[in-house]
This record gives sequence, structure tokens and C-alpha cells, in this order.
Amino acid sequence: MDRIFDQELVTANRLRALSASQPPADFLLKLAASELADRLALVERRFEHAVELHGATGIAAQALSETGKIDRIERVETDQAFAAPGETVIKADFETLPLAPQSVNLIVSPLALHMVDDLPGVLTQIRRALKPDGLFLAAIPGAGTLAELRDVLLAAEAEMSGGASPRVIPFADIRDIGGLMQRAGFALPVIDSQHYTVRYDSLFPLMRDLRAMGMGNPLRARSRKPVTRGFFLRAAEIYAERHADPDGRIRATFSFVYVSGWAPHESQQKPLKPGSAKMRLADALAPPRTDQS
Repeated sequence: MDRIFDQELVTANRLRALSASQPPADFLLKLAASELADRLALVERRFEHAVELHGATGIAAQALSETGKIDRIERVETDQAFAAPGETVIKADFETLPLAPQSVNLIVSPLALHMVDDLPGVLTQIRRALKPDGLFLAAIPGAGTLAELRDVLLAAEAEMSGGASPRVIPFADIRDIGGLMQRAGFALPVIDSQHYTVRYDSLFPLMRDLRAMGMGNPLRARSRKPVTRGFFLRAAEIYAERHADPDGRIRATFSFVYVSGWAPHESQQKPLKPGSAKMRLADALAPPRTDQS
């Protein structure tokens, strides 16, 4: 399997953001946490044991706990530094789920699965860790996220050096994520997306926010050459030319794919077997007959 991400750098970027003197840019994580909590609140059951995967600040774990649907929630993180005071997290990398088979009722992943190399494998691990009729919820940045930034960085580098290196990570398409959920064996999967537009005065506060989110470039194929200020100044000019509103502020798009799926259980609704219908489709769609005397 080709490795796309430098996982050590992924963790280093997240730890650097956690320890930075400036406040973390956690507004997107709060959005995802609120949406996931709203979806959990609609589920008419309780979950004895839940696990949050790589939620950084634990905002999602807190939001889900406040729904009153969870008895106990644990957190999996790459480093103990992500724990709250007095809290202990389960330490593991992004590719490994340190949970026994059929050991938990709920697993939630808030904005972390986009930095996994083996997404099919991780989804399979999640499904196996769930007890029968256990629930998986996730928010995954999907295709379209940071499309404007990708566009202007490629344009600026092509103009200034005649080539381009990857500077924005690839994001999965919603259809691909749906297919992977089915491939991993989840029952009753539901996949949908929401698009958020964030406006900035220029490219530079956007870049500051991305660093504060721990979203520095973690690609293995990234260029190791130092980037000049002139490059970013030119990228900022192109951004303003191509993706600015009439008031001069630029747009940054974030597209989140929301996912839910259940570990299979015999009590779940099953699709009808072929040939078991009681009425032909043609008969169901035919207009009602009118008796004529």
C-alpha cells in the first residue's frame, strides 16, 4: 500500500497546535461535534461504552456525553498531551484501533479519518470493535475541502517555478466513503455532506488557522525546499483574484461528510429478498381503474 501521509508529522503538527501560544482554531471541530451530538440525540437508545477517536481537544466526546445517551466514554489519542487534566487517554496511532473485538457500543471519529492511509482497514477495525448493533459516527473532511487553496497554491507554484508539488492533502469523495462503509461490513449506512464557507481578509489568516488546527502539510511527497514569502504573496494575489467576494474577503470551503453505520445484528431491518414482493411494480404505478356502467 502506498503511504500518503507522514504519520509522525501528523502527530507533530497536532501537538504543535495544542501547545501554541495563540488560541486553537477549533471552530470547525466544534461544528462537527455539535452535528454529531445532534445525530446521536435522535437515536432512541443508550450506549454503555463509547470511544472517541483522535478528537484532539475532546470537544466531541464532551458534546456527545451531554446528550445523556452515553454511560461512559473513553478517548484514543496519539499522545497523552491531548488528555484533559486528570484524564488518561488510550494511546495509539491513526492506523491502529487498540480495542478488543465486540467491546464497545459506540465509536465516534471527529475530523480525523482524512489523515489515514489505510481507510478501508481502519473502518474494518472499527466495525469489528463494535458490539452487535453498535453504532459508528464520523465527520470526515471530504472532496471540495480547501479547493480554493489548492487551486491558488498550484497556480502560484506553476507560475513561479514551472512545476508544482502537493501542498493540500487529497480528500475522499462522498461516494467513495459510502462504498468503503459497505465494504467494511457496516449495516444501514447513512452518508451525507454539509458545506461550510469561511471568509478571511486574505490568505495569511487562513494559513494561520490551518496551522492552529494542526493541519500543516503532512504529505510524504511534499517538497522539502524552503518556501519564500514571495511565493505566498503571489498565492495571496491569485486567491484575491479568483476567490474573493465583492467586499474583497476571500472564501475557504470545508466540506464535511457525515457517516453513520451499525455493526450487524439480527434485529436490524433487512432488505427484502428478490422475488418476495406481493405486488408487481407495474401494478403499483398503474392509475386507478374507474368502473364504467
